[in-house]
Amino acid sequence: MKLSILDQGPISQGQTPQKALENMRVAVKFADKLGYHRFWFAEHHNTEGFASSAPEISIAHLAGQTERIRLGSGGTMMMHYSPYKMAETFKTLSAYSPGRIDFGAGRAPGGDGKSILALSEGKDTRFQDLYKKLSETLHLMNDENGEDYFNQNVVANPTEIILPEVFLLGSTGNSALEAGKMGLSYAYVQFFTGTIDRDIFEVYRENFEPSAFQKESNVLACYMVTVPETHEEAEFQALSSDIARMQLHTGQRIRRMSPEDAQTYPLSDAERLFIEQNKKWHIRGEINEVVDYLKNEQQMHRFDELMICTIPFAQDFKLKEYEMLAKGFGLI
Repeated sequence: MKLSILDQGPISQGQTPQKALENMRVAVKFADKLGYHRFWFAEHHNTEGFASSAPEISIAHLAGQTERIRLGSGGTMMMHYSPYKMAETFKTLSAYSPGRIDFGAGRAPGGDGKSILALSEGKDTRFQDLYKKLSETLHLMNDENGEDYFNQNVVANPTEIILPEVFLLGSTGNSALEAGKMGLSYAYVQFFTGTIDRDIFEVYRENFEPSAFQKESNVLACYMVTVPETHEEAEFQALSSDIARMQLHTGQRIRRMSPEDAQTYPLSDAERLFIEQNKKWHIRGEINEVVDYLKNEQQMHRFDELMICTIPFAQDFKLKEYEMLAKGFGLI
């Protein structure tokens, strides 16, 4: 089973956003040496907690600093961009780094209403018809005319390149059918809901039609993890991530606190309940226990690739997690 990483560019208290991007650079180079298959960059807007807002820029910058790992967007938030722009951007990336580029297409905004307005300059975002927008992008990527009149008689340069691998992202299962019909890989974000319905993947596979982008069905599942060496350390490290998720859901714009500060953070009863009820989204524990859990999940739900996301306070701890997971899954 292939093992990959999603990095959101988290910003910790006392850290600058520039340092968060530097941490991401160090992390992808480390993951490349450890043997991870993919490294994806998230797209987040109008937040104090994440520095990764332009995954295509991170891909371009870091492709030249890595040797073999695939780099991609997890994801590109389609509502903000035209099909023509997305096609030319990812074709250019693929031309510079053939066989190493992933285009992860997302239907979420990656931000709040204010960022949607700013990115669209008040224009229609076509969020109600994003599958059509993706279809147009695929035509242009494949050196074909789109169906919309403004995507006809235009060339998405560079042409005649190795196509990027295209994933349609999802967290509820609604996009599984469309991913299959379009002949794309499907990426399911388990940590958005904390659950997986195996039927989602079966719907995808049953409706998969080979395409220029993907000859066989391919399902990736992404989990949030915290994996220190002991159970006690797991709970200690994980609490700051749990609080950060709670703050994000309640509209607070606060950077990730240290594990020490998290232990004394004054949680209300409602906040404690929220954290307790949402623990299923965040897999934590001793490394062997977490590895066994994830392997069992793969056997149960039959996904082809596993992607992990970990957002601890300290960069050194994150890199240690990458190394332990690489060992646990036999990469090194």
